[in-house]
Amino acid sequence: MATVYILYSDMLDKYYIGCTADALEQRLRKHLYDHKGFTARAKDWIIAYHELFENKSDALKREKEIKSWKSKNRIKELISSANRASR
Repeated sequence: MATVYILYSDMLDKYYIGCTADALEQRLRKHLYDHKGFTARAKDWIIAYHELFENKSDALKREKEIKSWKSKNRIKELISSANRASR
């Protein structure tokens, strides 16, 4: 199993899109406490969205698709639609 996830930082008003085969909460902890990349710029990241996949290859394809949008509005729509569906 693998997960595509979107993190959000209110402080930066930015989204981060990633993919992991680790447990999602474990990966978030790494972003918050043990990271030197983009997410090291803030410590208020939350999981805004996630999708599960059978394998890492499919998850990586989806991650690339979302990143290719280069649209904050489209990412917000994806998160919004998932939130509406989970109600």
